[in-house]
Amino acid sequence: MAEGLVVANDGEEYHGKLTCFVILACMMAAMGGVIFGYDIGISGGVTSMEPFLKKFFHDVYIKMKEDKELSNYCKFDSELLTSFTSSLYVAGLFATFVASSVTRAYGRKASILLGGANFLAGAALGGAASNIYMLIIGRVLLGVGVGFANQAVPLYLSEMAPSKYRGGFNNSFQLSVGIGVLIANLINYGTEKVKGGWGWRVSLAMAAVPASILTLGALFLPDTPNSLIQRTDDHEKVKRLLQRVRGTDDVQAELDDIILASEISKTIKHPFKNILQRKYRPQLVMSVAIPFFQQVTGINVIAFYAPILFRTIGLGVSASLLSAVVTGAVGIVTTGLSMLIVDKVGRRGLLIFGGIQMFVTQMIVGGLMGAKLGDHGGLSKGWAFVILVLICTYVAGFGLSWGPLGWLIPSEIFPLEIRSAGQSISVSVNFLFTFLVGQTFLAMLCHFKFGIFSFLEFGWQ
Repeated sequence: MAEGLVVANDGEEYHGKLTCFVILACMMAAMGGVIFGYDIGISGGVTSMEPFLKKFFHDVYIKMKEDKELSNYCKFDSELLTSFTSSLYVAGLFATFVASSVTRAYGRKASILLGGANFLAGAALGGAASNIYMLIIGRVLLGVGVGFANQAVPLYLSEMAPSKYRGGFNNSFQLSVGIGVLIANLINYGTEKVKGGWGWRVSLAMAAVPASILTLGALFLPDTPNSLIQRTDDHEKVKRLLQRVRGTDDVQAELDDIILASEISKTIKHPFKNILQRKYRPQLVMSVAIPFFQQVTGINVIAFYAPILFRTIGLGVSASLLSAVVTGAVGIVTTGLSMLIVDKVGRRGLLIFGGIQMFVTQMIVGGLMGAKLGDHGGLSKGWAFVILVLICTYVAGFGLSWGPLGWLIPSEIFPLEIRSAGQSISVSVNFLFTFLVGQTFLAMLCHFKFGIFSFLEFGWQ
């Protein structure tokens, strides 16, 4: 079907090459992934810092410092603490549906710009927070930014990249998320050592740096040919942009397919209604199933709460933050490897291999924590190191497979007429289950203890 050709072709139909123009544009757009990753990584780090807990979550601070009878697994159990983390994803869940309409009507660039502006506002409010309300509102604004950016950036990368490089380019979104997580972990490791107890403010406010780059960059980003053709009848203008993007004058075949896809798209007045039609059912199922399984891998347990998890097994604050840096670095390396091999090895093989690797390591981690960690005390340094290596192996499996492919596959399977709606469904499912994981994990850790890993294994089965 012609409307799928632009996204799903095998690289033989269209002429063109990988241009510096495309590389720079995609690097700028991928800053949305950096901010998303930063917001994921920063929350787990600051919630393990004692000055932050003392100021905003005093009950947790008292339990951690004074309650010697409390189980290791329950020291951080607080609905308010988890609300700080998960409020971002509730806001993102609702924002992505608004972002779908904006992306369709005004283009991918407009959504990226709006996302960047909300990121800036959220970072400013979080860094200046003097009470829990400012803190949560700042997270909500960051969530709105994430909703817009995660809706538009994967589409932008998929549509700008030459077809034969599309898998690798789209995986750069997950690579950017990993870079953001690593930067957040490094900053947390440094700011935790700041005397005076205000280092957490730096951690939260530093989100403004990539947000500024994204916002300013969005002003100069070109929109994608696919998006531009939906909003103009000037085919020559689109052709000139396509020639610039592809680095060749021979773009007529690709342009014809984009025009045809756009004409079909313009007949669709209600994309969310149309996506329910029988002919789109495979895409609809995939747009729900892939982000669902991506989240039930339990990766956000590590992304959100790695420092808290490492503190639970007996590591100090600084060692816990440093361990989170190590896991973040592993994620970046394996996502980079996925970028290099995804278009050669294929999507399905990577998903199966990565899934098996993650399942086995979860099973071993749960077993070791059950055997070696009680309700009080901690693990020996040797066993703590073994747990760290296993978690790194788990993160490597995710970075190679379900991490990048969870964003790649939904962005490339939808025909143009339902692409924004399909991407919104995929992102919203992702946010919904991210919220559920973020909101319930600390309570589940308290009640299930080491059995939390068995619960995640059950999710895989």
